[in-house]
Amino acid sequence: MALTANKPDSLLKSLFLIAGEISGDTHGAALMESLADSGGWTFAGLGGPEMTRLAPTVEDWLGEAAVLGLWEVLKKYGYFRRKMEETLTRIQNESPDAVVFIDYPGFNLRLAKRLREGGYSGKLIYYISPQVWAWKKGRIKTMAGLLDLMICIFPFEKELYESSGLRTIFAGHPLVDSLDPVKARGIVREENLVALLPGSREREIAALYPAMLGAAAILRERHPGLRFATTGATAPLTERLREMTREAGLEEIIEVGQQTSHEIMCRATTGVVASGTATLEAACLGLPYCLTYKVAWLTAMVARRVMSVKYLGIVNVMASREVVKELLQERADGPSLAAELERLLSSVDARRRLQEDLASVVAKLGGGGSHRRAAASVAAAWGDQA
Repeated sequence: MALTANKPDSLLKSLFLIAGEISGDTHGAALMESLADSGGWTFAGLGGPEMTRLAPTVEDWLGEAAVLGLWEVLKKYGYFRRKMEETLTRIQNESPDAVVFIDYPGFNLRLAKRLREGGYSGKLIYYISPQVWAWKKGRIKTMAGLLDLMICIFPFEKELYESSGLRTIFAGHPLVDSLDPVKARGIVREENLVALLPGSREREIAALYPAMLGAAAILRERHPGLRFATTGATAPLTERLREMTREAGLEEIIEVGQQTSHEIMCRATTGVVASGTATLEAACLGLPYCLTYKVAWLTAMVARRVMSVKYLGIVNVMASREVVKELLQERADGPSLAAELERLLSSVDARRRLQEDLASVVAKLGGGGSHRRAAASVAAAWGDQA
């Protein structure tokens, strides 16, 4: 059912929201629901199925928008250029009170700049800070000149943005709330189960799952009692994982799609997780894991030149040390993954120490209620404009 306003039209507060990934769609929908609880809001924009379900005026564009990596974006340059112009025209015609950018910096930061250059007078609000602190810290000053409010979800981001003069709110991380029901179920860890979680995109599965299958094959020979579990973010991706598992001849020891990734994280003794939101989910759920990732060579070459942080995984960034082993690019192979998984499997103390370190990092994320705080910040920003 679409969200509807319950106040006279003259009092309506209108937001145009832009999310370009699955996680952004989830956060955007939760923000919309929190705002709708107070009534008097209308929504439009670009998002995914969850945001569109709440407001049909939000276009579901995730099928085209959810790409990752420099080379992948360049291949769709024409599409994104047309979408930029189309979105600028929509905002100009609809004249919302505020535009809310949800992560997705490649598109959203360019859109914010174009809006300001075009004379847009409404509020520009960023929710889920883009990780410019990892890639281009110089952009923080530029963002301060464009935006009215930054709502961040990591505590160290607040000081970074506020030092540039940008009003910043630390709302806490949404995962603290969303994972509470999973943790409350008290799922018991299984001693011989290993999680294989290659990401939520088809490209990630193609790049990372073969190495995970290779690790599973190596570990099966050394530890015949081991079992493995994996799942995809969607039914087609789960089916692709099933096909790849069957082609590798490992269907007897790898369960595919029988549970959600969160359930697998709670059940497994250890695991390997693709870099991204899932690594923080695994930390919140106490899974001792290693991180892996691999991108196109051009993307990797550029990334190595521009990254301003030492680590890729957010847990390691927050801890300022390698809490979780990172196996990237050339090291994202079966033998390397197998070696780290075997290290964790063979030592209860190593797993316990890692779980303690993960819990220490997770404690910094706040105590829940992040979407309510974000919604209150958006409402206050709108009130400043009124």
